[in-house]
Amino acid sequence: MAGAGAVAAGEDDAAWERAINASVKNAPNSPFSAPKTLTLDGAVKSSTGRLPSPALFDRFPSLEELSVAGARLSSLAGLPRLPALRRLSLPDNRLSGAESLAAVAESCGGTIRHLDLGNNRFAQVEELAPLAPLGVEALDLYQCPVTKVKGYREKVFALIPSLKYLDGVDAEGNDRLETDEDEDDEEDEDDEGDEEGGEEGEEEGEEEDGEDGDDDEGDDDEEEGDEAEDGEDEAEDNEPDSGADDKSKETNGSKESTGSALPSKRKRDNEDDGNGDK
Repeated sequence: MAGAGAVAAGEDDAAWERAINASVKNAPNSPFSAPKTLTLDGAVKSSTGRLPSPALFDRFPSLEELSVAGARLSSLAGLPRLPALRRLSLPDNRLSGAESLAAVAESCGGTIRHLDLGNNRFAQVEELAPLAPLGVEALDLYQCPVTKVKGYREKVFALIPSLKYLDGVDAEGNDRLETDEDEDDEEDEDDEGDEEGGEEGEEEGEEEDGEDGDDDEGDDDEEEGDEAEDGEDEAEDNEPDSGADDKSKETNGSKESTGSALPSKRKRDNEDDGNGDK
């Protein structure tokens, strides 16, 4: 029997691996990035009632949405750790008991917001207790036996404080609109955009700082150039006026020549007077 079980588990894992590879191949994601959505609805009819080996999910650390509908699952034992998962859809299976939901809490309790357990075998509100401390906002249990429990809706809303919608309806009986789902998706995208924008903003800020530094250096160079020009002007003003000196010399020379000519004239006049007397 143990050998037959091992064979069945091996066959299941092989079928799961083929289904996962096909889903990844058809997913609208970059071939260089891990997919964020994995849809395995109806791809495998488990003969063991269990999910595949956790190792098959190791390559999806950033998985945000996982859907495994109609796989004949009766247990979630071995549900791998999925730290980014926000939506988990497991309708049309054979799940029941608090143990299954405890596995969900351990796998993605910190991030799970939407949980679809429709058409499974949960029969008592108490089975949902592992979801109480989580941040689940939308829970679907349609066509589960628990929906027939008296006061079902009031009890579930009281058990899970974070819950906004149960089976697509809020606590006041208002249907969930598609716009609400769109807003949730936009919030997720905005969170990612803010992180990327923050990184880009830091890079742009560094570039602007570099440009400002270049401008400041340019201003310093201009100031040094102005100072150099002022220094040259001052040097030119302080240089002696060679033209003025030449004129001064010429004037002085003329005066000296005139002064020396006057004694010679007086000498000649005296000589003429002497000759006349003779």
